[in-house]
Parts: sequence; structure tokens; C-alpha cells
Amino acid sequence: MIAVRLEAWSERDRGLLARLVGDPAMMEHLGGPESAERIADRQRRYEAADSKQYRIVDGGTGQGIGWVGYWEREWLGDPVFEIGWSVLPAFQGRGAAGAAAAAAIEDARAQRSRQFLHAFPAVDNAPSNAICAKLGFTLLGAREVEYPKGTLMSSNDWRLDLFGG
Repeated sequence: MIAVRLEAWSERDRGLLARLVGDPAMMEHLGGPESAERIADRQRRYEAADSKQYRIVDGGTGQGIGWVGYWEREWLGDPVFEIGWSVLPAFQGRGAAGAAAAAAIEDARAQRSRQFLHAFPAVDNAPSNAICAKLGFTLLGAREVEYPKGTLMSSNDWRLDLFGG
């Protein structure tokens, strides 16, 4: 088990972001790697004040090992939060993504502005689906979710009640 902490996203994290969303293997379940232009746009959004996007840091080394974040969206007519995460391959399978997601959930819960938090991992993304189950999300079923824009992917709709304790 690796100890992690969350830090605000910053300019220094450009290379980490490129490794996370620009790598074909890392984006296998998310429609393929992002272009340099899309990565730059994502970097700008993540750097914005109160973006709710965080760098996952290895607590032992201080190295950036991934990303976790949540954002507001409308889902089936209701205002909700959506959460996502990504961890570099060398740190996968060691509890980093789950620990980081748990910390982000507590941050979302403290906002007290949305009752539900959803995660939409691809149906065939076993590790991310396992994290959702471990963190207490309820599986609502498979859905077609648009990601990236213009492309539908088969995802599981996991929901966590942020007001439910």
C-alpha cells in the first residue's frame, strides 16, 4: 500500500498530465490518447483556482504519480458531481488510486452542494470498477456515456450518496 496526498494542480504538472492522458496505454478505456492541444486545454482548466483537480503525490518520495478530480455536471436531469482518476502504471495496483479517490470524495462531501457523486468507468475497466465498489459506490448499471465528446462508450454508472454518511 502506497501512502498518497493530494496537491493542487500547477504548471509543474504538465509532463505528468501528458504521461497520463497522452499515452495510448493509459487511455485505452477512454477513447485513446489526447492531442497536444487537448492536453494544453486540460492543463489550463486544471490550473484554474478551485478546479477541484489534484495531483496525486507519493507520500514517501513527493513524486507526482497521478491525477484525481471531480466536477459539476448534470446527469439524467439532476445536478451531480462526477469523479475521475488516473495513476501512472508503475504505481498501479498499490492502492494509490483508491486512496486518492477517497480523499477527493471527502473534499466533494465537504462542499455540501451536490448529493450524489458519480463515476463512469468503462465496463471493461476492472480496476476502476473495483475501486468504485471498494469505496462504497452503488452500481446503477451500464450506460452509454459520451467520452470523448462525440463518442459513446459503454460505462458503468456508479453513484455515491455524499449526504448519506
